[in-house]
Amino acid sequence: MSEQTPPVILTIAGSDSGGGAGIQADLKTIAMLGGYGASVITALTAQNTVEVRGIHAPPADFTALQLAAVLDDLPVRAVKTGMLFNSEIILAVAKGLDGFYGPLVVDPVCVSQTGHRLLEEEAIKTLREEMLPIATLVTPNKPEAEALTGVTIDSREALFKAMDEILSWGAHAVLIKGGHFGGGHSGDDLGGDGEYLKDWFQEQGAHPLALRVPRVETSNTHGTGCTLSAAIATGLGQGFRPKRAVLQAQDYLNKALRGAWPLGQGYGPPDHSHPLRRPAAGKKR
Repeated sequence: MSEQTPPVILTIAGSDSGGGAGIQADLKTIAMLGGYGASVITALTAQNTVEVRGIHAPPADFTALQLAAVLDDLPVRAVKTGMLFNSEIILAVAKGLDGFYGPLVVDPVCVSQTGHRLLEEEAIKTLREEMLPIATLVTPNKPEAEALTGVTIDSREALFKAMDEILSWGAHAVLIKGGHFGGGHSGDDLGGDGEYLKDWFQEQGAHPLALRVPRVETSNTHGTGCTLSAAIATGLGQGFRPKRAVLQAQDYLNKALRGAWPLGQGYGPPDHSHPLRRPAAGKKR
């Protein structure tokens, strides 16, 4: 592979027909940050900015076939997972990734921005037992962290408890996203293995780390979690240490939200293509 060839980043997730989340958001993000996006589609959704009208998941063995086809041919440098939908697909993905030793970012997608369940209730246990132990980084939001751990996150102490619970299942690090928390600043809380996060801990000497950014007041937040996890996976696939990968991802998403597109009648998408635009394009549309 030449020095000019971008690193291959594989996203394993559902398709969003509205284009703002899922596979579509991931591939846009990966491309904008300098990666080459490959994909395994775990489910087709009929959705827009207002609602999810239906979900069709292919058989798990076809998910496995897609995954093997990519890994057998392309030099994948990092993987991220999003919507996995059911236990059979989760098991197929976990088995298919056996032998892949690059970074794995697990975004435990449970519910869409519009409130539609994207992970079957009985599959939460399978996700916890099969995907989290092999994850490099897990990126739940507040409701997802609560669903995974059973902890009601109503304080900093409860957040730390949920974080420690997720880490106890084997992941190297967990980033609890801050979009569902109030306040003038948004951001994420990062904790994990001191060796894996040594570039953070050498500087900060604290556990966990509060990574704050100014909150962007916008309703156009469809696909923010997908975007952040894809951006982190891209950075890790480029060989960045966790610190650089996470900070780059936060910056990319924050700027995408500042120029978020007011498309549709519901939750519009972030502007994934903002790196291509002139500075003036960041002004309110």
